[in-house]
Amino acid sequence: MKKKSKLLIILLVIFSLTGCTTYLKDNDGKVIKYEKTGQTITKNILCQPTDKNIIKIYNDYNKKVDKNQRVELEKLPKCENLKIFSNYEGIWTSVFVKTLAVFILKIGEFVKSYGLALILATLVIRFIAWPFTKKAALQSEYLKKAQPELTKLEKKYQNKTSQEQMMQKSQEMLLIYKKYNINPMTGCLFSFVQIPLFFAFYEAIGRLPVVFEERFLGFDLGTSPLTAFFAGQYHYLILIILIIAATYFSFKLNSGASMSEEQEKQMKTMKTFMIAFISFAAFSISAGIAVYWITSNSVTIIQNLLVKRGKKND
Repeated sequence: MKKKSKLLIILLVIFSLTGCTTYLKDNDGKVIKYEKTGQTITKNILCQPTDKNIIKIYNDYNKKVDKNQRVELEKLPKCENLKIFSNYEGIWTSVFVKTLAVFILKIGEFVKSYGLALILATLVIRFIAWPFTKKAALQSEYLKKAQPELTKLEKKYQNKTSQEQMMQKSQEMLLIYKKYNINPMTGCLFSFVQIPLFFAFYEAIGRLPVVFEERFLGFDLGTSPLTAFFAGQYHYLILIILIIAATYFSFKLNSGASMSEEQEKQMKTMKTFMIAFISFAAFSISAGIAVYWITSNSVTIIQNLLVKRGKKND
């Protein structure tokens, strides 16, 4: 449990410090924003913007910086012509980010809405990842069934600390795991799939002009709730509420039974920390990322409910 907690904290730090997407900055080092929406203007965009006002921001920026700092829009492909391996930028960007970006673009061109494309792309990817999600959810159910025996085992070895006794405890625990088909690593499997997906979506959305230029369901996809609040657009509070609710219920339904009181406290602390962190981050992420996060966690909730219902009918 401690290893999982440390891993999750490290991943959250990596998320907060991720530097793949870069932004335009003025001579004072302040990020340049589009006054109309308050969104931060991405420097390393993948394709050409179409909004004339945003194009002007790039042109004005280019006039004030050295040649090696300019964003040469004319050398970038139009978004509808973006290719996965055009202008190789390393494995992460070229293989993961661009692949997802092209996927979102193709769906957006088909449905005539890039906001809707984010939702559909998320649904398709989560459907593909369903085998991993199901295994993680099943582990939670298996742990609940094994809980009485695991609790009994903890009480049995509560005051026993010798190496031999600890080895005996581990062997008995492995037998319980085997009996209930529990694989501790399976519970972490989906996390290792989910995290790269989130970063890929984060990068793709932030580096696709056609996405952050779009308005979807009353929200500018490139604008964060905090920026919107300063502009008097308080309806962005809906996104924050949905992010927190989706995250909370996703964690709640995906949690298994604890093995001891100490581990239960650790799990509760970890969940509280993560929900608090995500709630804080929700104010600064773009509406596009919020759409992805809400959709993804909503799918997790539905999938976990299906697994729980399936286990009850077994």
